[in-house]
Amino acid sequence: MLDANLKQQLNTYLQNIVSPIELTLTTNDSAKSRELADLTNEIAELSDKISVKDGNDRRAPSMAVGAAGEAPRINFAGIPMGHEFTSLVLALLQAGGHPSKADAELQEQIRSLKGEFHFETYISLSCQNCPDVVQALNLMAVLNPNITHTMIDGALFQQEVDERQIMAVPSVYLNGEHFGQGRMTLAEIVNKLDTGAAEKKAAELNEREPYEVLVVGGGPAGASAAIYAARKGIRTGVVAERFGGQVMDTVGIENFISVPYTEGPKLVASLEQHVKEYEVEVITEQSAAKLKKGELIEVELASGATLKSRSVILATGARWREMNVPGEQEYRGKGVAYCPHCDGPLFKGKRVAVIGGGNSGIEAAIDLAGLVKDVTVLEFADTLRADDVLVKKAESLPNITIIKQAMTTEVLGDGNKVIGLKYKDRRTDETHVLDVAGIFVQIGLVPNSEWLKDTLELTERGEIVIDGHGATSMPGVFAAGDVTHTPYKQIIISMGSGATAALGAFDHLIRN
Repeated sequence: MLDANLKQQLNTYLQNIVSPIELTLTTNDSAKSRELADLTNEIAELSDKISVKDGNDRRAPSMAVGAAGEAPRINFAGIPMGHEFTSLVLALLQAGGHPSKADAELQEQIRSLKGEFHFETYISLSCQNCPDVVQALNLMAVLNPNITHTMIDGALFQQEVDERQIMAVPSVYLNGEHFGQGRMTLAEIVNKLDTGAAEKKAAELNEREPYEVLVVGGGPAGASAAIYAARKGIRTGVVAERFGGQVMDTVGIENFISVPYTEGPKLVASLEQHVKEYEVEVITEQSAAKLKKGELIEVELASGATLKSRSVILATGARWREMNVPGEQEYRGKGVAYCPHCDGPLFKGKRVAVIGGGNSGIEAAIDLAGLVKDVTVLEFADTLRADDVLVKKAESLPNITIIKQAMTTEVLGDGNKVIGLKYKDRRTDETHVLDVAGIFVQIGLVPNSEWLKDTLELTERGEIVIDGHGATSMPGVFAAGDVTHTPYKQIIISMGSGATAALGAFDHLIRN
């Protein structure tokens, strides 16, 4: 299972195990069980602190991880390779007594949770969002003996996926009931369980001293702005719903200059680490709700807290554009999806549609073609906007059909899941129905600026208008990245504009 290089890396990590752990292996006569058995035994051979015993879990193949002599509270139903290999490594280390790097206050909050919490998370091994959730819940299970967590590879347990009608990953169940879907941070999960946490946090934020520069948003633009501001030696804060923004959902990045290839989560981890090398106060799980100008600039948060600063940099980014047709919201996560890499494996052998003929849409169609029965691409215009090399690749695949001048008008479902969609042929005005189980929407971005309406000058598309210094129409307020009217939405451009906004804010401060 493990090549020599991976074994060497894993062996290095396993040296950090403090106390003995047991791996409880449940198998049947399937090929996947043999793979998991091989993986389990290879891991055990690398450390004298790891032992293996037979189990009788209701799911096979599965491997439970726990401290020796204790009932295991972490279980992997499936083979935790691909994106989930890191989840396995962390589970081994943490179950073996190696401390987590998670915030100490948050860890104590987890230990203090009262009640029985039995989590199950359905994932796909190609999902980039899933490991964050799996690792968060695994850590919670390590810290609190009343918490258990099982990762379930949906591709291996298709019957469960069908019974629970899971059509998007990660999907989390708590004590048998649906708990959440999509990317969730450790703090989000804990705060959802600890009902008084939000009020306590809001009260604490209200007491904070004003910043010199407050960055709203934690993506590449926000990270760059925070670093440039902090290097000036001024009090800097970052407030965001999550660190990384939309880059966390990006799979392959091949145009980040000097780095031939990386992936979104890896880049975000590097950005966060770089920001934390400076004295920057990072506040997550908070969304901005209102901007006000007084003696200081105030950012009101949805939680009820208010942060004050002498200058503000808005880097709230953008999100996937929705179709805005009947049925889309009703069947979101039930067949309507926005991440083909995450949710594609759940539609193996089924018919799907991709909405959008740009690079994202055609790349999605190509990726899905290797998994699903067939893909139909619907493009509103009479030509595809994707790069020619991608179009040629898509056209060469026998199970991809491209329909141009097609306007999606409705998502069709049976009350539980998507069963098709309606579209209008813009040339003939005829309405057609496609029988599909999944619809992947890839039609561009919408700036996260609704909360700024009637406060700043925005374009008709909702983008913040800035000058060459990143300044907005409100003195002391700057903006950067995809939320602005900068014409090209690229990571490297966002980073540059974040630096520009920070330097512009510093210039504003020294002149005022």
